[in-house]
Amino acid sequence: MNYKDAARQIREALRLRTEPLGVAFLADAAQLPEKTRRPSQVLGKRITICQGVTMARVYGWPVGLCQEDLVCVPGTLAFGFVPVSDPVMELAQLFCEVGFHQELGPALKEIEALPRFQPREIGAVYLAPLERLALEPQVVVVFGNPAQLMRLVQAATFSLGERVTGEFGGKVECAAYLIGPYLRDTILVVMPGLGDRIFSMTQDDELVVAFPVRLLDGLLLGLKEAGRRIGARYPVTFYQNFTPEFPPPYKERAKKWGLV
Repeated sequence: MNYKDAARQIREALRLRTEPLGVAFLADAAQLPEKTRRPSQVLGKRITICQGVTMARVYGWPVGLCQEDLVCVPGTLAFGFVPVSDPVMELAQLFCEVGFHQELGPALKEIEALPRFQPREIGAVYLAPLERLALEPQVVVVFGNPAQLMRLVQAATFSLGERVTGEFGGKVECAAYLIGPYLRDTILVVMPGLGDRIFSMTQDDELVVAFPVRLLDGLLLGLKEAGRRIGARYPVTFYQNFTPEFPPPYKERAKKWGLV
C-alpha cells in the first residue's frame, strides 16, 4: 500500500482540515520508529491519549505513547497501560464517583461494552499522519465534519455492501476510535468525547470515522465511485435549478417591472 498516495486521495476527496492518521499498537516502546516523538521526552510532560492524536493530526508529528507519557486515568485503564487487577471495576467506580452513572451496575455494563485492551496487552501506541508512516498501521483514523465523513461512510457502504455502525458514549472515546476498529475489525463512526474537547481541542463540528487498514483500498475506490453518476462529492453541490419565492412587497415590484 502506498500510504502517501492514499492520504492524498482522502484529503482531496474530503478536503480535510487535519491529517488522516495511521495507528499501530506495539508490544513495547523499543518498537517505535526512530524519529517518533514521545511527549515525556520532547515536551517533558505527560499528556492524554487524545492530545497525542491532536499532535499527530494537527502538527503532523509521528507520536509514540507509553505509560510514561500518559496522565489520563480512563485512557490508561482502557489501553491496559496500568497493571491493575480489574480495570473494568476501576473504570466503573470512577464513572460513578464523577457522576456519569448513579449505580455501579449500569457503569459496569457500559465499560464491558467499551473497546479496551487487557492490562499489559500492548506497550505502546504509534500515531502518525498516513502519508508519513514509518511502519505498517493497523487502523486508519479520519477526523472531519459530518458532511465530509458522510462521503467516507458512502464509500464504505459502496465497498462493503452494508451500513456503517457507530460507537457512542461521550467519554473515553479514544478507545472507541483507536481500539474499536482493531478489535472488532470493522469501520466505526465515533463522536469524540469530553476529554477530546477539553484537552485536545477537538472542535464542535468534528466526528471520527476509523477503520482497520485492510479496508483502505475499498474505501478509496468508494470515494471515487459512490454516487459518481449523480455528482456526489464534497463540498456537496447546492441545487440551483429553481426560481426563488419572495415576500409580497418584492413580488409586487417584480410584477410591475415585468420580472415575473
